[in-house]
This record gives sequence, C-alpha cells and structure tokens, in this order.
Amino acid sequence: QSFNRHLHYTLVKDRNVATTRDYYFALANTVRDQMVGRWIRTQQYYYEKDPKRVYYLSLEFYMGRALQNTMLNLGIQSSCDEAMYQLGLDIEELEELEEDAGLGNGGLGRLAACFLDSMATLGLAAYGYGIRYEYGIFNQKIRQGWQVEEADDWLRYGNAWDKARPEYMVPVHYYGSVEHGADGDWSKPCKWVNSQVVFAMPYDTPTPGYGNNTVNTLRLYTAKSPNSFNLGVFNTGDYIQAVCDRNLAENISRVLYPNDNFFEGKELRLKQEYFVVCATLQDIIRRFKSPNHPTPSTPKVAIQLNDTHPSLAIPELMRLLIDIEEMEWDRAWKIVVNTCAYTNHTVLPEALERWPVHLLEMLPRHLEIIYIINQKHIENISKHFPGDMDRLRRMSLVEEDGEKRVNMAHLCIVGSHAVNGVAAIHSKIIQDSVFKDFVELSEKMGEVNKFQNKTNGITPRRWLLLCNPGLADLIAEKIGEDWPKNLDQLRELTPLIDNPAFIRSINQVKQENKMKLAGFIEKEWGIKVNPASMFDVQVKRIHEYKRQLMNAIHMVVMYNRIKADPNKDFVPRTVMIGGKAAPGYHTAKMIIKLINSIASMVNNDPIVGDKLKIVYLENYRVSLAEKVIPAADLSEQISTAGTEASGTGNMKFMLNGALTIGTLDGANVEMAEEMGGENIFIFGMKVHEVEELDRRLKSWGGVMSVPELKTALDQISSGYFSPLEPDQFQHFVDNLINHDRFKLLADFQSYVECQDRVSEAFKDTEQWTKMCLANIAASGKFSSDRTISEYAREIWGVEPQPDLR
Repeated sequence: QSFNRHLHYTLVKDRNVATTRDYYFALANTVRDQMVGRWIRTQQYYYEKDPKRVYYLSLEFYMGRALQNTMLNLGIQSSCDEAMYQLGLDIEELEELEEDAGLGNGGLGRLAACFLDSMATLGLAAYGYGIRYEYGIFNQKIRQGWQVEEADDWLRYGNAWDKARPEYMVPVHYYGSVEHGADGDWSKPCKWVNSQVVFAMPYDTPTPGYGNNTVNTLRLYTAKSPNSFNLGVFNTGDYIQAVCDRNLAENISRVLYPNDNFFEGKELRLKQEYFVVCATLQDIIRRFKSPNHPTPSTPKVAIQLNDTHPSLAIPELMRLLIDIEEMEWDRAWKIVVNTCAYTNHTVLPEALERWPVHLLEMLPRHLEIIYIINQKHIENISKHFPGDMDRLRRMSLVEEDGEKRVNMAHLCIVGSHAVNGVAAIHSKIIQDSVFKDFVELSEKMGEVNKFQNKTNGITPRRWLLLCNPGLADLIAEKIGEDWPKNLDQLRELTPLIDNPAFIRSINQVKQENKMKLAGFIEKEWGIKVNPASMFDVQVKRIHEYKRQLMNAIHMVVMYNRIKADPNKDFVPRTVMIGGKAAPGYHTAKMIIKLINSIASMVNNDPIVGDKLKIVYLENYRVSLAEKVIPAADLSEQISTAGTEASGTGNMKFMLNGALTIGTLDGANVEMAEEMGGENIFIFGMKVHEVEELDRRLKSWGGVMSVPELKTALDQISSGYFSPLEPDQFQHFVDNLINHDRFKLLADFQSYVECQDRVSEAFKDTEQWTKMCLANIAASGKFSSDRTISEYAREIWGVEPQPDLR
C-alpha cells in the first residue's frame, strides 16, 4: 500500500506510465518511511538523556548503495521482496538502479561507512560529519586499455536518502585579518574581520543500526553562496556576472579530490578541509549549549579525526573557545586535547599533509593559533630534552627547511589525547619510527596510553549478510541468527571443518557465486570465463606500493609456461584486477595499460584457451565489490611489508571464504594469527628485511638470477605485449629495474613459488574448502563492531548499548 501510494504521487498528470526508476524511488521512499519514526525517536532519546556524543569527522564517507542495506538493518527485506514479487517487479533490478554514494577514494572512506554502521548497531550517540560532494569519485572507463575519467553525477536523478536542513545552515569565513586587544597578545580574545563568507547547508542521511531501533545521523554539508555575494558590482551593472560568480563559493563542495595516499597541496582542498571543520564545530557547540541541558559536570563531546584531513578542528575549537567564549588559553587547550583524538592511516611520506604557510594565510587567526601552539610545544620539548636542537627541529609543527610548512600530523598529535594506528604492525611502526620522538615526549610527560592501536574492521552486515546471502543462510542453519551482531560466534563453525556434507555445501555456495559473477562479466565486458577456474582477485586502488605490477608480471610468467608446454597440467585461473588510479598518477595509469595489454594478448590466444583469462574490472566501486568478493577463491594482499597501514578488503575476502596470498603487512599479520599460518599463503620479506635491504642498496640487482622474471621483463620492455608501440613500456621497465622503491623484484621469486603452492592446493577441492571454512571461522575479530567498542571504551569514554530501545 505504501509503495502504491508513493508511486501514485510520483506519476504526474502528463505521464501515466511508470519507468523502472519510478519504481525504484517508490520502493526507496517506502523503506525510508519505515525508518523515519525510529530516526526521530532516536534523536529525541539523545536530546532527553543527553549522553556523551561522538563526532566522527571525515572528508570521505564511501557509502555505496543504501536501499538493500536499509531493508536488511530494519529487518524488512523479506517483506519488501514479497511485496515487489506480488506487484510483478524484480527487486534486484530496482536495486541496480541506485547510484553508489561514492564520496570516498577507497579504504579510509569505506572504513568511515563501516564505522557508522557499527556505531548505530552498538547504540552509540554518534554523528558522522563530512562534505556532500556534488561529484564523487570519478567513473572509470577503460578505452584502448587506458583509464579515462568521467564525472560521477550521482545526484542527477535526486537522492532518496538525505534531507536538507536549511534551518541549521551556518557561515564559514575565509581570508580577512585579525584585530588584537590593546596588549597585542595573540593568546587572548581577538576579532577576525573583513573576511569572505560562505554558507554551509547541512543534509542529513539516516544510518540505521542492525536489529535495534537506533537510527543515527550522517550530516554532510554543501556550500552555498550568500545572497549578497559580489553584488557590489551592481554599480558596474554586471548583474549577470555577479550571479555567475556565486559558483566560486559553491565550488567548495563541488568535487571529491581523487587522491589516495597522496598529498596534493591545493587551495581548494584546504578550503574543503576548513569548511567541514568550521561547520561541524558550530553544530557541536550549538547542540552542547541546548537549553535542555544544564552546565554538565562530565565531558559531553568526543571528536575523532579520521586522518589529518580534519586537523584544523584543533585550532578552530581553540578559536571558538578563546575568541567567542572568551576562555583563557590554558583552560581552552585542556578542553581541546581532552576532546580530540587522531587516527593515523599511513606512513608513506608523500601522503602526509604539510600545508604551505602561504596557503594557510587564508585562515589568519588559525595560523596565529598554530604558532602559539607550536611555541608552547617547543618550550615543552626544551623542558624535557634541554639542548636537543635536532629534536626541536624534528618535532616542530612548523617546518622551516625550504618552503615554510605546517606538519598537520604533528598538530594532531600535540592537540589530541589519543593517537592510534589501524593495525598492530602499523601502530608499532608509528611508535618505533615515524612518531618515535612524540612517544618519548609523551612518556616524559607521564601521559598514559596516548599512543594506541585500533585494528580496523568491516561491517558483517554489508560484507556477508547482504552480499553473500547463500553463505549467510548456511551459517545461520548451523549457529543461529545472532552472529551478525556478535561475529566471534563464527568460531562455532570450527568443528564443522571435519563435516564433509557441510564442506560440500560451502563449496556449492562458492560455485554458485562464481557462476553468477561469470555471467555478469560476460554480460558487462563480453569475456567468457571458466567458472571452474581459480578466481584470483586483486581489487583496490592502483598504487605502486600495492604492487599490482607484481601480479601483472606473474600473469606473463603463467602465459609463458602455458605457451612453452600447452599439454602440461596447468591449474586454470581467471585473474581479475580492479581499481582506480588517481588521474595525475602517471605510473599507476601505465600499470592499468600494461595489465590490459597483457589481457588482450592472453585472452585472444587459442593455445591458452580457458586455462588463463585476465579481466580488468572496470570502475571498481562498493556495489561491484559486493558482486566480486563472494565469488573470489584467492585474495591478493601483496603490498611491500611496512607500507599498507591495515587494509580492509583483506578482511572482506577472508569473511567470504577466499584464501589470501599476502605479505606480513597491515592486518594480514593479525589475520594469520587468528586463522593459523597453515590457512594463509604468506611470502616475501618482513618489515625488518625490507629495512635491511634499504640500508644495503638502493636497487636490487638479482633480476638476472630469476630467469622467468628476466624473460617477462624483456618481453614487456621490447613490445611483445604492445606490438603497435614497441617501446611503450621500455622506460617503465627501466625505471622498475633501476628504482624499485617497493621491492617488487626482490620479492618476486618468493611470490611465484607461493603462487605455485596455491595452484597445488587448489587441486584438492576438499582440503581447499576446509581452509576456506577455517578463514570464515577465524574472522570474528575483524568486525567493525569490535573496533568501535575499543574506540568507545578506550578513547571516547562511552559504553556501547547495543540493546533494543
């Protein structure tokens, strides 16, 4: 009835025929209706009880599609299925019409989305804050083997899930100058004057918990020009230009910067970072001051900074407390530090944000505040390490060598009460090397537990229940329906490893998922793949440190082996690679081109047949991951040890019963601990061996000693895979041999030997499937519910309340 009512109001007078998109919106609005009552009640409950609130600040939220996830979390999926069936509609077809909300680049943005799901499921009074980009991560097209970017106009048909809240619009200021008090003291209340203003208009998206009545809010801001924008030009009569110039202000929320693990110091990006921080903090303080609440005796706010992108929250909160609330410095600083916490996501130096001072001058008051914070920080270091000038230089927030810059990670560490890495090995690297000086200072100051680890996790709702219903049903038959809220219960599957009937069922579900994906690949890209072959999958952003190139060279090795002896026994493989390259990252784009060049030769060679197929998964995104991951046999997690902070795709494959080939990097280390080393394929150098190799030599000279590697590199370099442009990859290969920063060549022999063990293992279907079940049973630790419970108790000072309200 609800669906028909929505459909009726959709069909305007002049159009009596409904399109499938009309049906999609009718269904989405029907599902949303089921959620709004709970949403209002949840927010009312928070208003009355006034718990401590958690604010998760992130420049990225990679949400994907909302329809199926909302039905699942509200417990109405089967009712909706049934209703659509009775109306003669295919619910899957409607679900496919929804655009992904692609407001993130990869891991960091998808982590934020999983965290929102867990925070609601655990009943935390939590809010996500970010930017409602008009254009999300670009759509990737592959043309003649090259990546081509197209704008992601995800709002073209409207968005069924968010609601504009113009009543909470707030101003955001840039530029101008600062007027100081009579004594000229920067640390006392000042006035920021003659600034340019932009308005931040909030849009609220409900985020429902699973199987409870909690519905939290993700508030994303869009930039709006003030009506008075530039209308001073009325005097010149150029009214049209004045209205067109409104775009300049509104460009702030126009597009997501498409860089992953790379800092590009652009003015617009800095404006975006301040935009979200400024709007968010005004909202936090407005809610804190709500007339319903007397002055609290306990802390009421926790702010989590997702990487350094929202680091300006620290000087902005200082500005508000000092200039607006007229608090004295030391009291304000104590509040800021006790409120803020910082998550570090990378140790790659090129990814660390270091903003040139000349750009930060667009925020004149914040720059002053940063200078005062730094001055007091330097005095503090001098007190604990007198005379250590080198330490002062290393730890300063302001870098003076070359262009004057502010190191935002240092600002975050100094301005937060907790700093965490995202996997045990990453947190150790942070503490032992990258931020070692800060750890030593923290110890001298008697700070307890400032540097912590919080291993990432994934939501088992989207990443098993939603994307792999066949496996979810099998699990529920054996251990009940409670595991999606308590993933540790998967351990109860362990005894079933010796149950042949259950092992056959697990394998059957995997085969069905593979058949379905094979059908999709043929329909989408016209490539016929062998569903009995091993589905060998590497999906993630394209980056040299993730070593998709090593995978590509292994493809050439397999191809050469088949060509050398076509009649020899060969375990058939379908190698799938998917992921986007940042538009300005030339090397990453060359890697995509190389993979596609190899693919076009291999896939069209009749001698190879269906022994080896290579598929580039164009436009990899959340909704495609939901199709690919349940069908994978082998998950490639092959970054150089010490470079991948955690990884979360690794966990999704593990949960869905794929086996991992990987290095001891990121969360792979903890995955191996949980499942046992016999259920994972580990190869390559460890962190200390990589460091040792770095100390000894800059490039690895052993190419000649690995014949298969030398042959493959010669073929690529000489144009074997690019006959129309024989020298296309020559410079590329030379560069690899002479500057192999990520130790691909040094790890290659170990990788190939490990891949041979994988092929051998795959021949024994029963034993392979037992290993898959061991993976599934051991994946409980990697639920984002566990991660968020640790943040809640150990950083935010709140207690999860997952029960029904």
